[in-house]
Amino acid sequence: MSTETYSLPSTQPLTDAYVNLTDSRLESLFGYHPGRKGDWELRAKRLAESAGARVDAASVAAVLRDYNSKWNAAPEALAAIDAIAEGAPVIVGGQQAGLWSGPLLVIHKAVSIIGAARHAEQLLGRKVAAVFWIAGEDHDWDEANHAYVLTADQGLRKLAAARPEGARTSVSRTAIDSGTWAELLAELEQALPNSDFKPEILQQLGQITEQAQSLSEMFAGVISCLLGKQGLVIMDADDPQLRKLEAPMFEKLITHNDELEQAYTAAANQVKEHGYPLQVDVTLGSANLFVFQTDKGQERTLLYKQGGSFQSRKGDFSLTEEQLLDIARQQPEQLSNNVLTRPLMQDYLFPVLGTVLGAAEIAYWAITGEAFRKLDMEMPIVLPRISFTLIEGTVAKHMGKYELTLEDVAVRFEERKQQWLAEQDQLAIDEKFAAAKQAFEDLYAPLLDLAASVQPGLAKLGDTNRQKIIEQITFLETRTKDAHEKQYEAAIRQLDRIALSLWPSGKPQERVLNMTAYWNRYGTSWLDKLLEAPFSPLGGHQIIYL
Repeated sequence: MSTETYSLPSTQPLTDAYVNLTDSRLESLFGYHPGRKGDWELRAKRLAESAGARVDAASVAAVLRDYNSKWNAAPEALAAIDAIAEGAPVIVGGQQAGLWSGPLLVIHKAVSIIGAARHAEQLLGRKVAAVFWIAGEDHDWDEANHAYVLTADQGLRKLAAARPEGARTSVSRTAIDSGTWAELLAELEQALPNSDFKPEILQQLGQITEQAQSLSEMFAGVISCLLGKQGLVIMDADDPQLRKLEAPMFEKLITHNDELEQAYTAAANQVKEHGYPLQVDVTLGSANLFVFQTDKGQERTLLYKQGGSFQSRKGDFSLTEEQLLDIARQQPEQLSNNVLTRPLMQDYLFPVLGTVLGAAEIAYWAITGEAFRKLDMEMPIVLPRISFTLIEGTVAKHMGKYELTLEDVAVRFEERKQQWLAEQDQLAIDEKFAAAKQAFEDLYAPLLDLAASVQPGLAKLGDTNRQKIIEQITFLETRTKDAHEKQYEAAIRQLDRIALSLWPSGKPQERVLNMTAYWNRYGTSWLDKLLEAPFSPLGGHQIIYL
């Protein structure tokens, strides 16, 4: 298999410093590091010692078995759940559900979780399970409801599901009816080019959507279909059965809420003092917990502390601490975490050996270390996910033809494109029209002076006339260039296809494109290449040639 490494432009300096060990001050924010073998051994030892502080492993496994079985779990995934029941540590990472799995980075994260679990098994000589945490409790519909698909006519088409009417509840609680699924499948069928794999893909997705009542369930079915055979276990953070197991931790998050807020604030200040920007705001008075309001159709409401009570931002909904604790004990499915409390809940549910995160996630996890300690817990090993750029054979061929690298496409594509077109101008169109304009200016200037000497008012008229003539020459120049460039329409299409495939809409491929285009063209062989790529606990970016 042909692969290359490439360094994507950095967007998170704190993450870079953590991964590359270039700032020792970050040690206190994270603790462990994925590049040190001893840290893996120490984390595994401490997990074994603290088993009694977490949810009973067999109880968690029972919920996972029920959920995964709904999606025809592969034997490998069920075996991993059996290992979890027996106390196996896990590598966990997750993402919000997305239509047809969302952007490619979701698949990259899942592949990274699987790779990290295998890496840990080699280091520790024992079974380590891979778990994908579907953030179904999130309510950002616009982030989850769409997919961008490459079409046969070299276009980028957005497929999206409109939000059903009703409250802004979690994605997992937002029901999608069979008619909507049929429309979305029909749009996907129309967008994808015909291929040998297309009928099978549509059939499999059709079977999944027959069972799916939400985007989260569809997402679970797709991930299970693609990666269950790799032993990947899926779970939904909004699963009511898991919520029952989480009740004691919700109680802790409520009773220790002020201490946790102080911990988040102190860590955020430390991050800023070290010179790094905050990736997530630590809001004064935020409880960092959501409640689903039963009287408002399960609307997910963030809670704030005010006058000894927990309130909505507008103050139109309020609970005493005892009322909130009663919900935690009796109806834990009505509570939900935010980005700062989710890491704590994750570590309460599972013996998390390591967690696979994106660059932005690592940056905000830096704020959670002290909160872990406040609850006598410990942040797991934080691993950066691996990212990939998939380069198809035709695209690679055209990149060679035009002497383009991935960096050229990412950083200076339009410049290189125009440079190539300029090099094809053997008629010297720019130079000749520029010379003609200058020659006209040289000939016209004495005439303009002459007219102005006869009557000063003619100067303005003459200058207007000069501009009109220059405009006409420029118009002819533009038309000449257009006619000349038409000779290179095929080349321009090839160049634009390169950009669309590798850096669509000015963003990395993985942040825009959906995986169905590759599944449609290559079956699952493209995914096999990602799974076979070298794994590094320090993340990085790899170019995969298909």
